[in-house]
This record gives sequence, C-alpha cells and structure tokens, in this order.
Amino acid sequence: MIYHLRHLTSFRYSQPVTFVYNTLHLKPCELPWQRVNSFRLDIEPEPVVLTERIDYFGNRATFFMIQTPHTAMKVLTQSVIEVLPRTPPAQSSVPWESARQAMRADTTAAGLDAYQYSFASPFALPQKEARAYALPVCRQAMSIHAVAAGLMTRIHTDFTFDPKATTVATPVAEVLQNRRGVCQDFAHLMISCLRSLGLSARYMSGYIQTTPPPGQPRLAGADASHAWVAVYCPQAGWLELDPTNNKPADEQYITLGYGRDYQDVSPAKGVLLGGGQHTVHAQVDMIPESEIIQAQQQQ
Repeated sequence: MIYHLRHLTSFRYSQPVTFVYNTLHLKPCELPWQRVNSFRLDIEPEPVVLTERIDYFGNRATFFMIQTPHTAMKVLTQSVIEVLPRTPPAQSSVPWESARQAMRADTTAAGLDAYQYSFASPFALPQKEARAYALPVCRQAMSIHAVAAGLMTRIHTDFTFDPKATTVATPVAEVLQNRRGVCQDFAHLMISCLRSLGLSARYMSGYIQTTPPPGQPRLAGADASHAWVAVYCPQAGWLELDPTNNKPADEQYITLGYGRDYQDVSPAKGVLLGGGQHTVHAQVDMIPESEIIQAQQQQ
C-alpha cells in the first residue's frame, strides 16, 4: 500500500503567544516494512529554529522555536508512505510465566532494549487491578502470543469506544473501572496489564486507514491519529496488536514512533509564553494512492 498522508494541527489562543518551544513526533519511522518516500513539514508562524534528531527510542523528533507574537499556529505534515506486507512474527514457544526470566538472560541488543519496557511509566503503571483483569486469559504454560491475543480480544469486547469519556491524563485505573475510552486508553490499559504480568510492552503511535461506508465519499480530514501495542516475545520479536480493533497491525497501519507510553511519542509537546485559553483541532487524511489515481482518471 502507498498512502498520501496529510496531518494538520491548528492551535488558537485567546491572548497573544510570544514564545513557543516545542517538540514534534510527526515524521513516520523508516522500518523494514515501511518506507518514507517523501515528507514535508510546514509551520506557521515560521520558526526561528527548526532541527531534527533521533530520540532515545529511535524515533524522529523535530524541535522548533517561534518568537513571533501570534494568536494562531498551524503545523502541517504531508507524506507519501509505502507500507509493505509484514512477515508474521514467529510463534514464541516461551510460556508467559517464564518470559521475564528469559528476557533477563537475553544479553543481545534486542533483549536488552526490550527489557526496559517491562517497567512502570507515567501512563502505564503495572498494578494489581490490571493484573487481576489479565489473569483470566492466562492459562498455565500458555505462550506469550496467545496471552497477548486473548487480552487484546478481552479489552475489545469489554470496553466501549467513547471519545467523551476520557482525556489525555485519565489514569488506567479509571479507564478500567468505567470500561470506556479511546485507542490511547485501551493501549495504556493493555500495556499496564502486560507489564503487571512481568512482560515487556510498548506504546505504538501512528495512523490506521479508515474506510468510508459503501457508496459514500471519503470525508476530508475525518481520519485520526491511532495507538496500539507491541509486546515482546523472546525468540520471536515484537508482536503488534490493536485492542481498539481486535486485530494485529498490518499494511493498514502507519507507524510514527514508539515509547513507554503516550508521553514519549505525543505528536506535539512543549512550552509557550502567554496564550490564555487555547483550543487544538487536528485533521488527518490517510488516502491510498490507488484512490487518488482512480479519481484523476474519472475527471
């Protein structure tokens, strides 16, 4: 699949902003199954400083600074991304009970990197309530693949997608109690459950292709950012699962980056001076190139 991706984030302020210091995670990753054919970033007002670096987790992070007074700011990214079919990860024969010991004994670069994702992070704390929720899908000697897939399905079945039920700061315990939330909440919950079992799990940030109803046109700006989970399986590697949609990640997914939780890969974070009250509005279009070609041929 080749996608044309457009992500516009608009900020409006009730009072002038005189200084902005921001970091973006909006440039897609280069991965074995994902190629960035082109990428463009436009920011208004124009920054006085604009630099790119690779962050601790290996993601592409962009830093910018604005010193022009303003009451509105726009961040626009436009990309052409090629997503290849993924090779299904090998089924790990390691039982979930012994996975932590297997990781501690793994001194390879991959094993050492994965081990850090078994510890607590601000938005995905291991806790007894999460462990209790996960245990019913964990039979003795069950493989990590089976446990993770069963947990994904349980969350998808038990929880209701409700954009009004939570905020960015809603803790996992509250999501678990109310059984409502969005993709970010379900990802944090699943990570918390897996870490509570002693497993390594990381937060995946990106996009998923949406399909309009049959016979209906694709609505401009109607797509959105998405979040899912990757669990580490010793001897097999990372298995990416989406509890919101109850499916493994495939060529419908574009990866922006990954970290311990949302805080590590939030699309935009930083500080500003002034601004008063502010609103943020995001518009995302993830359009298959085949649809663009077809529309051009019909003109």
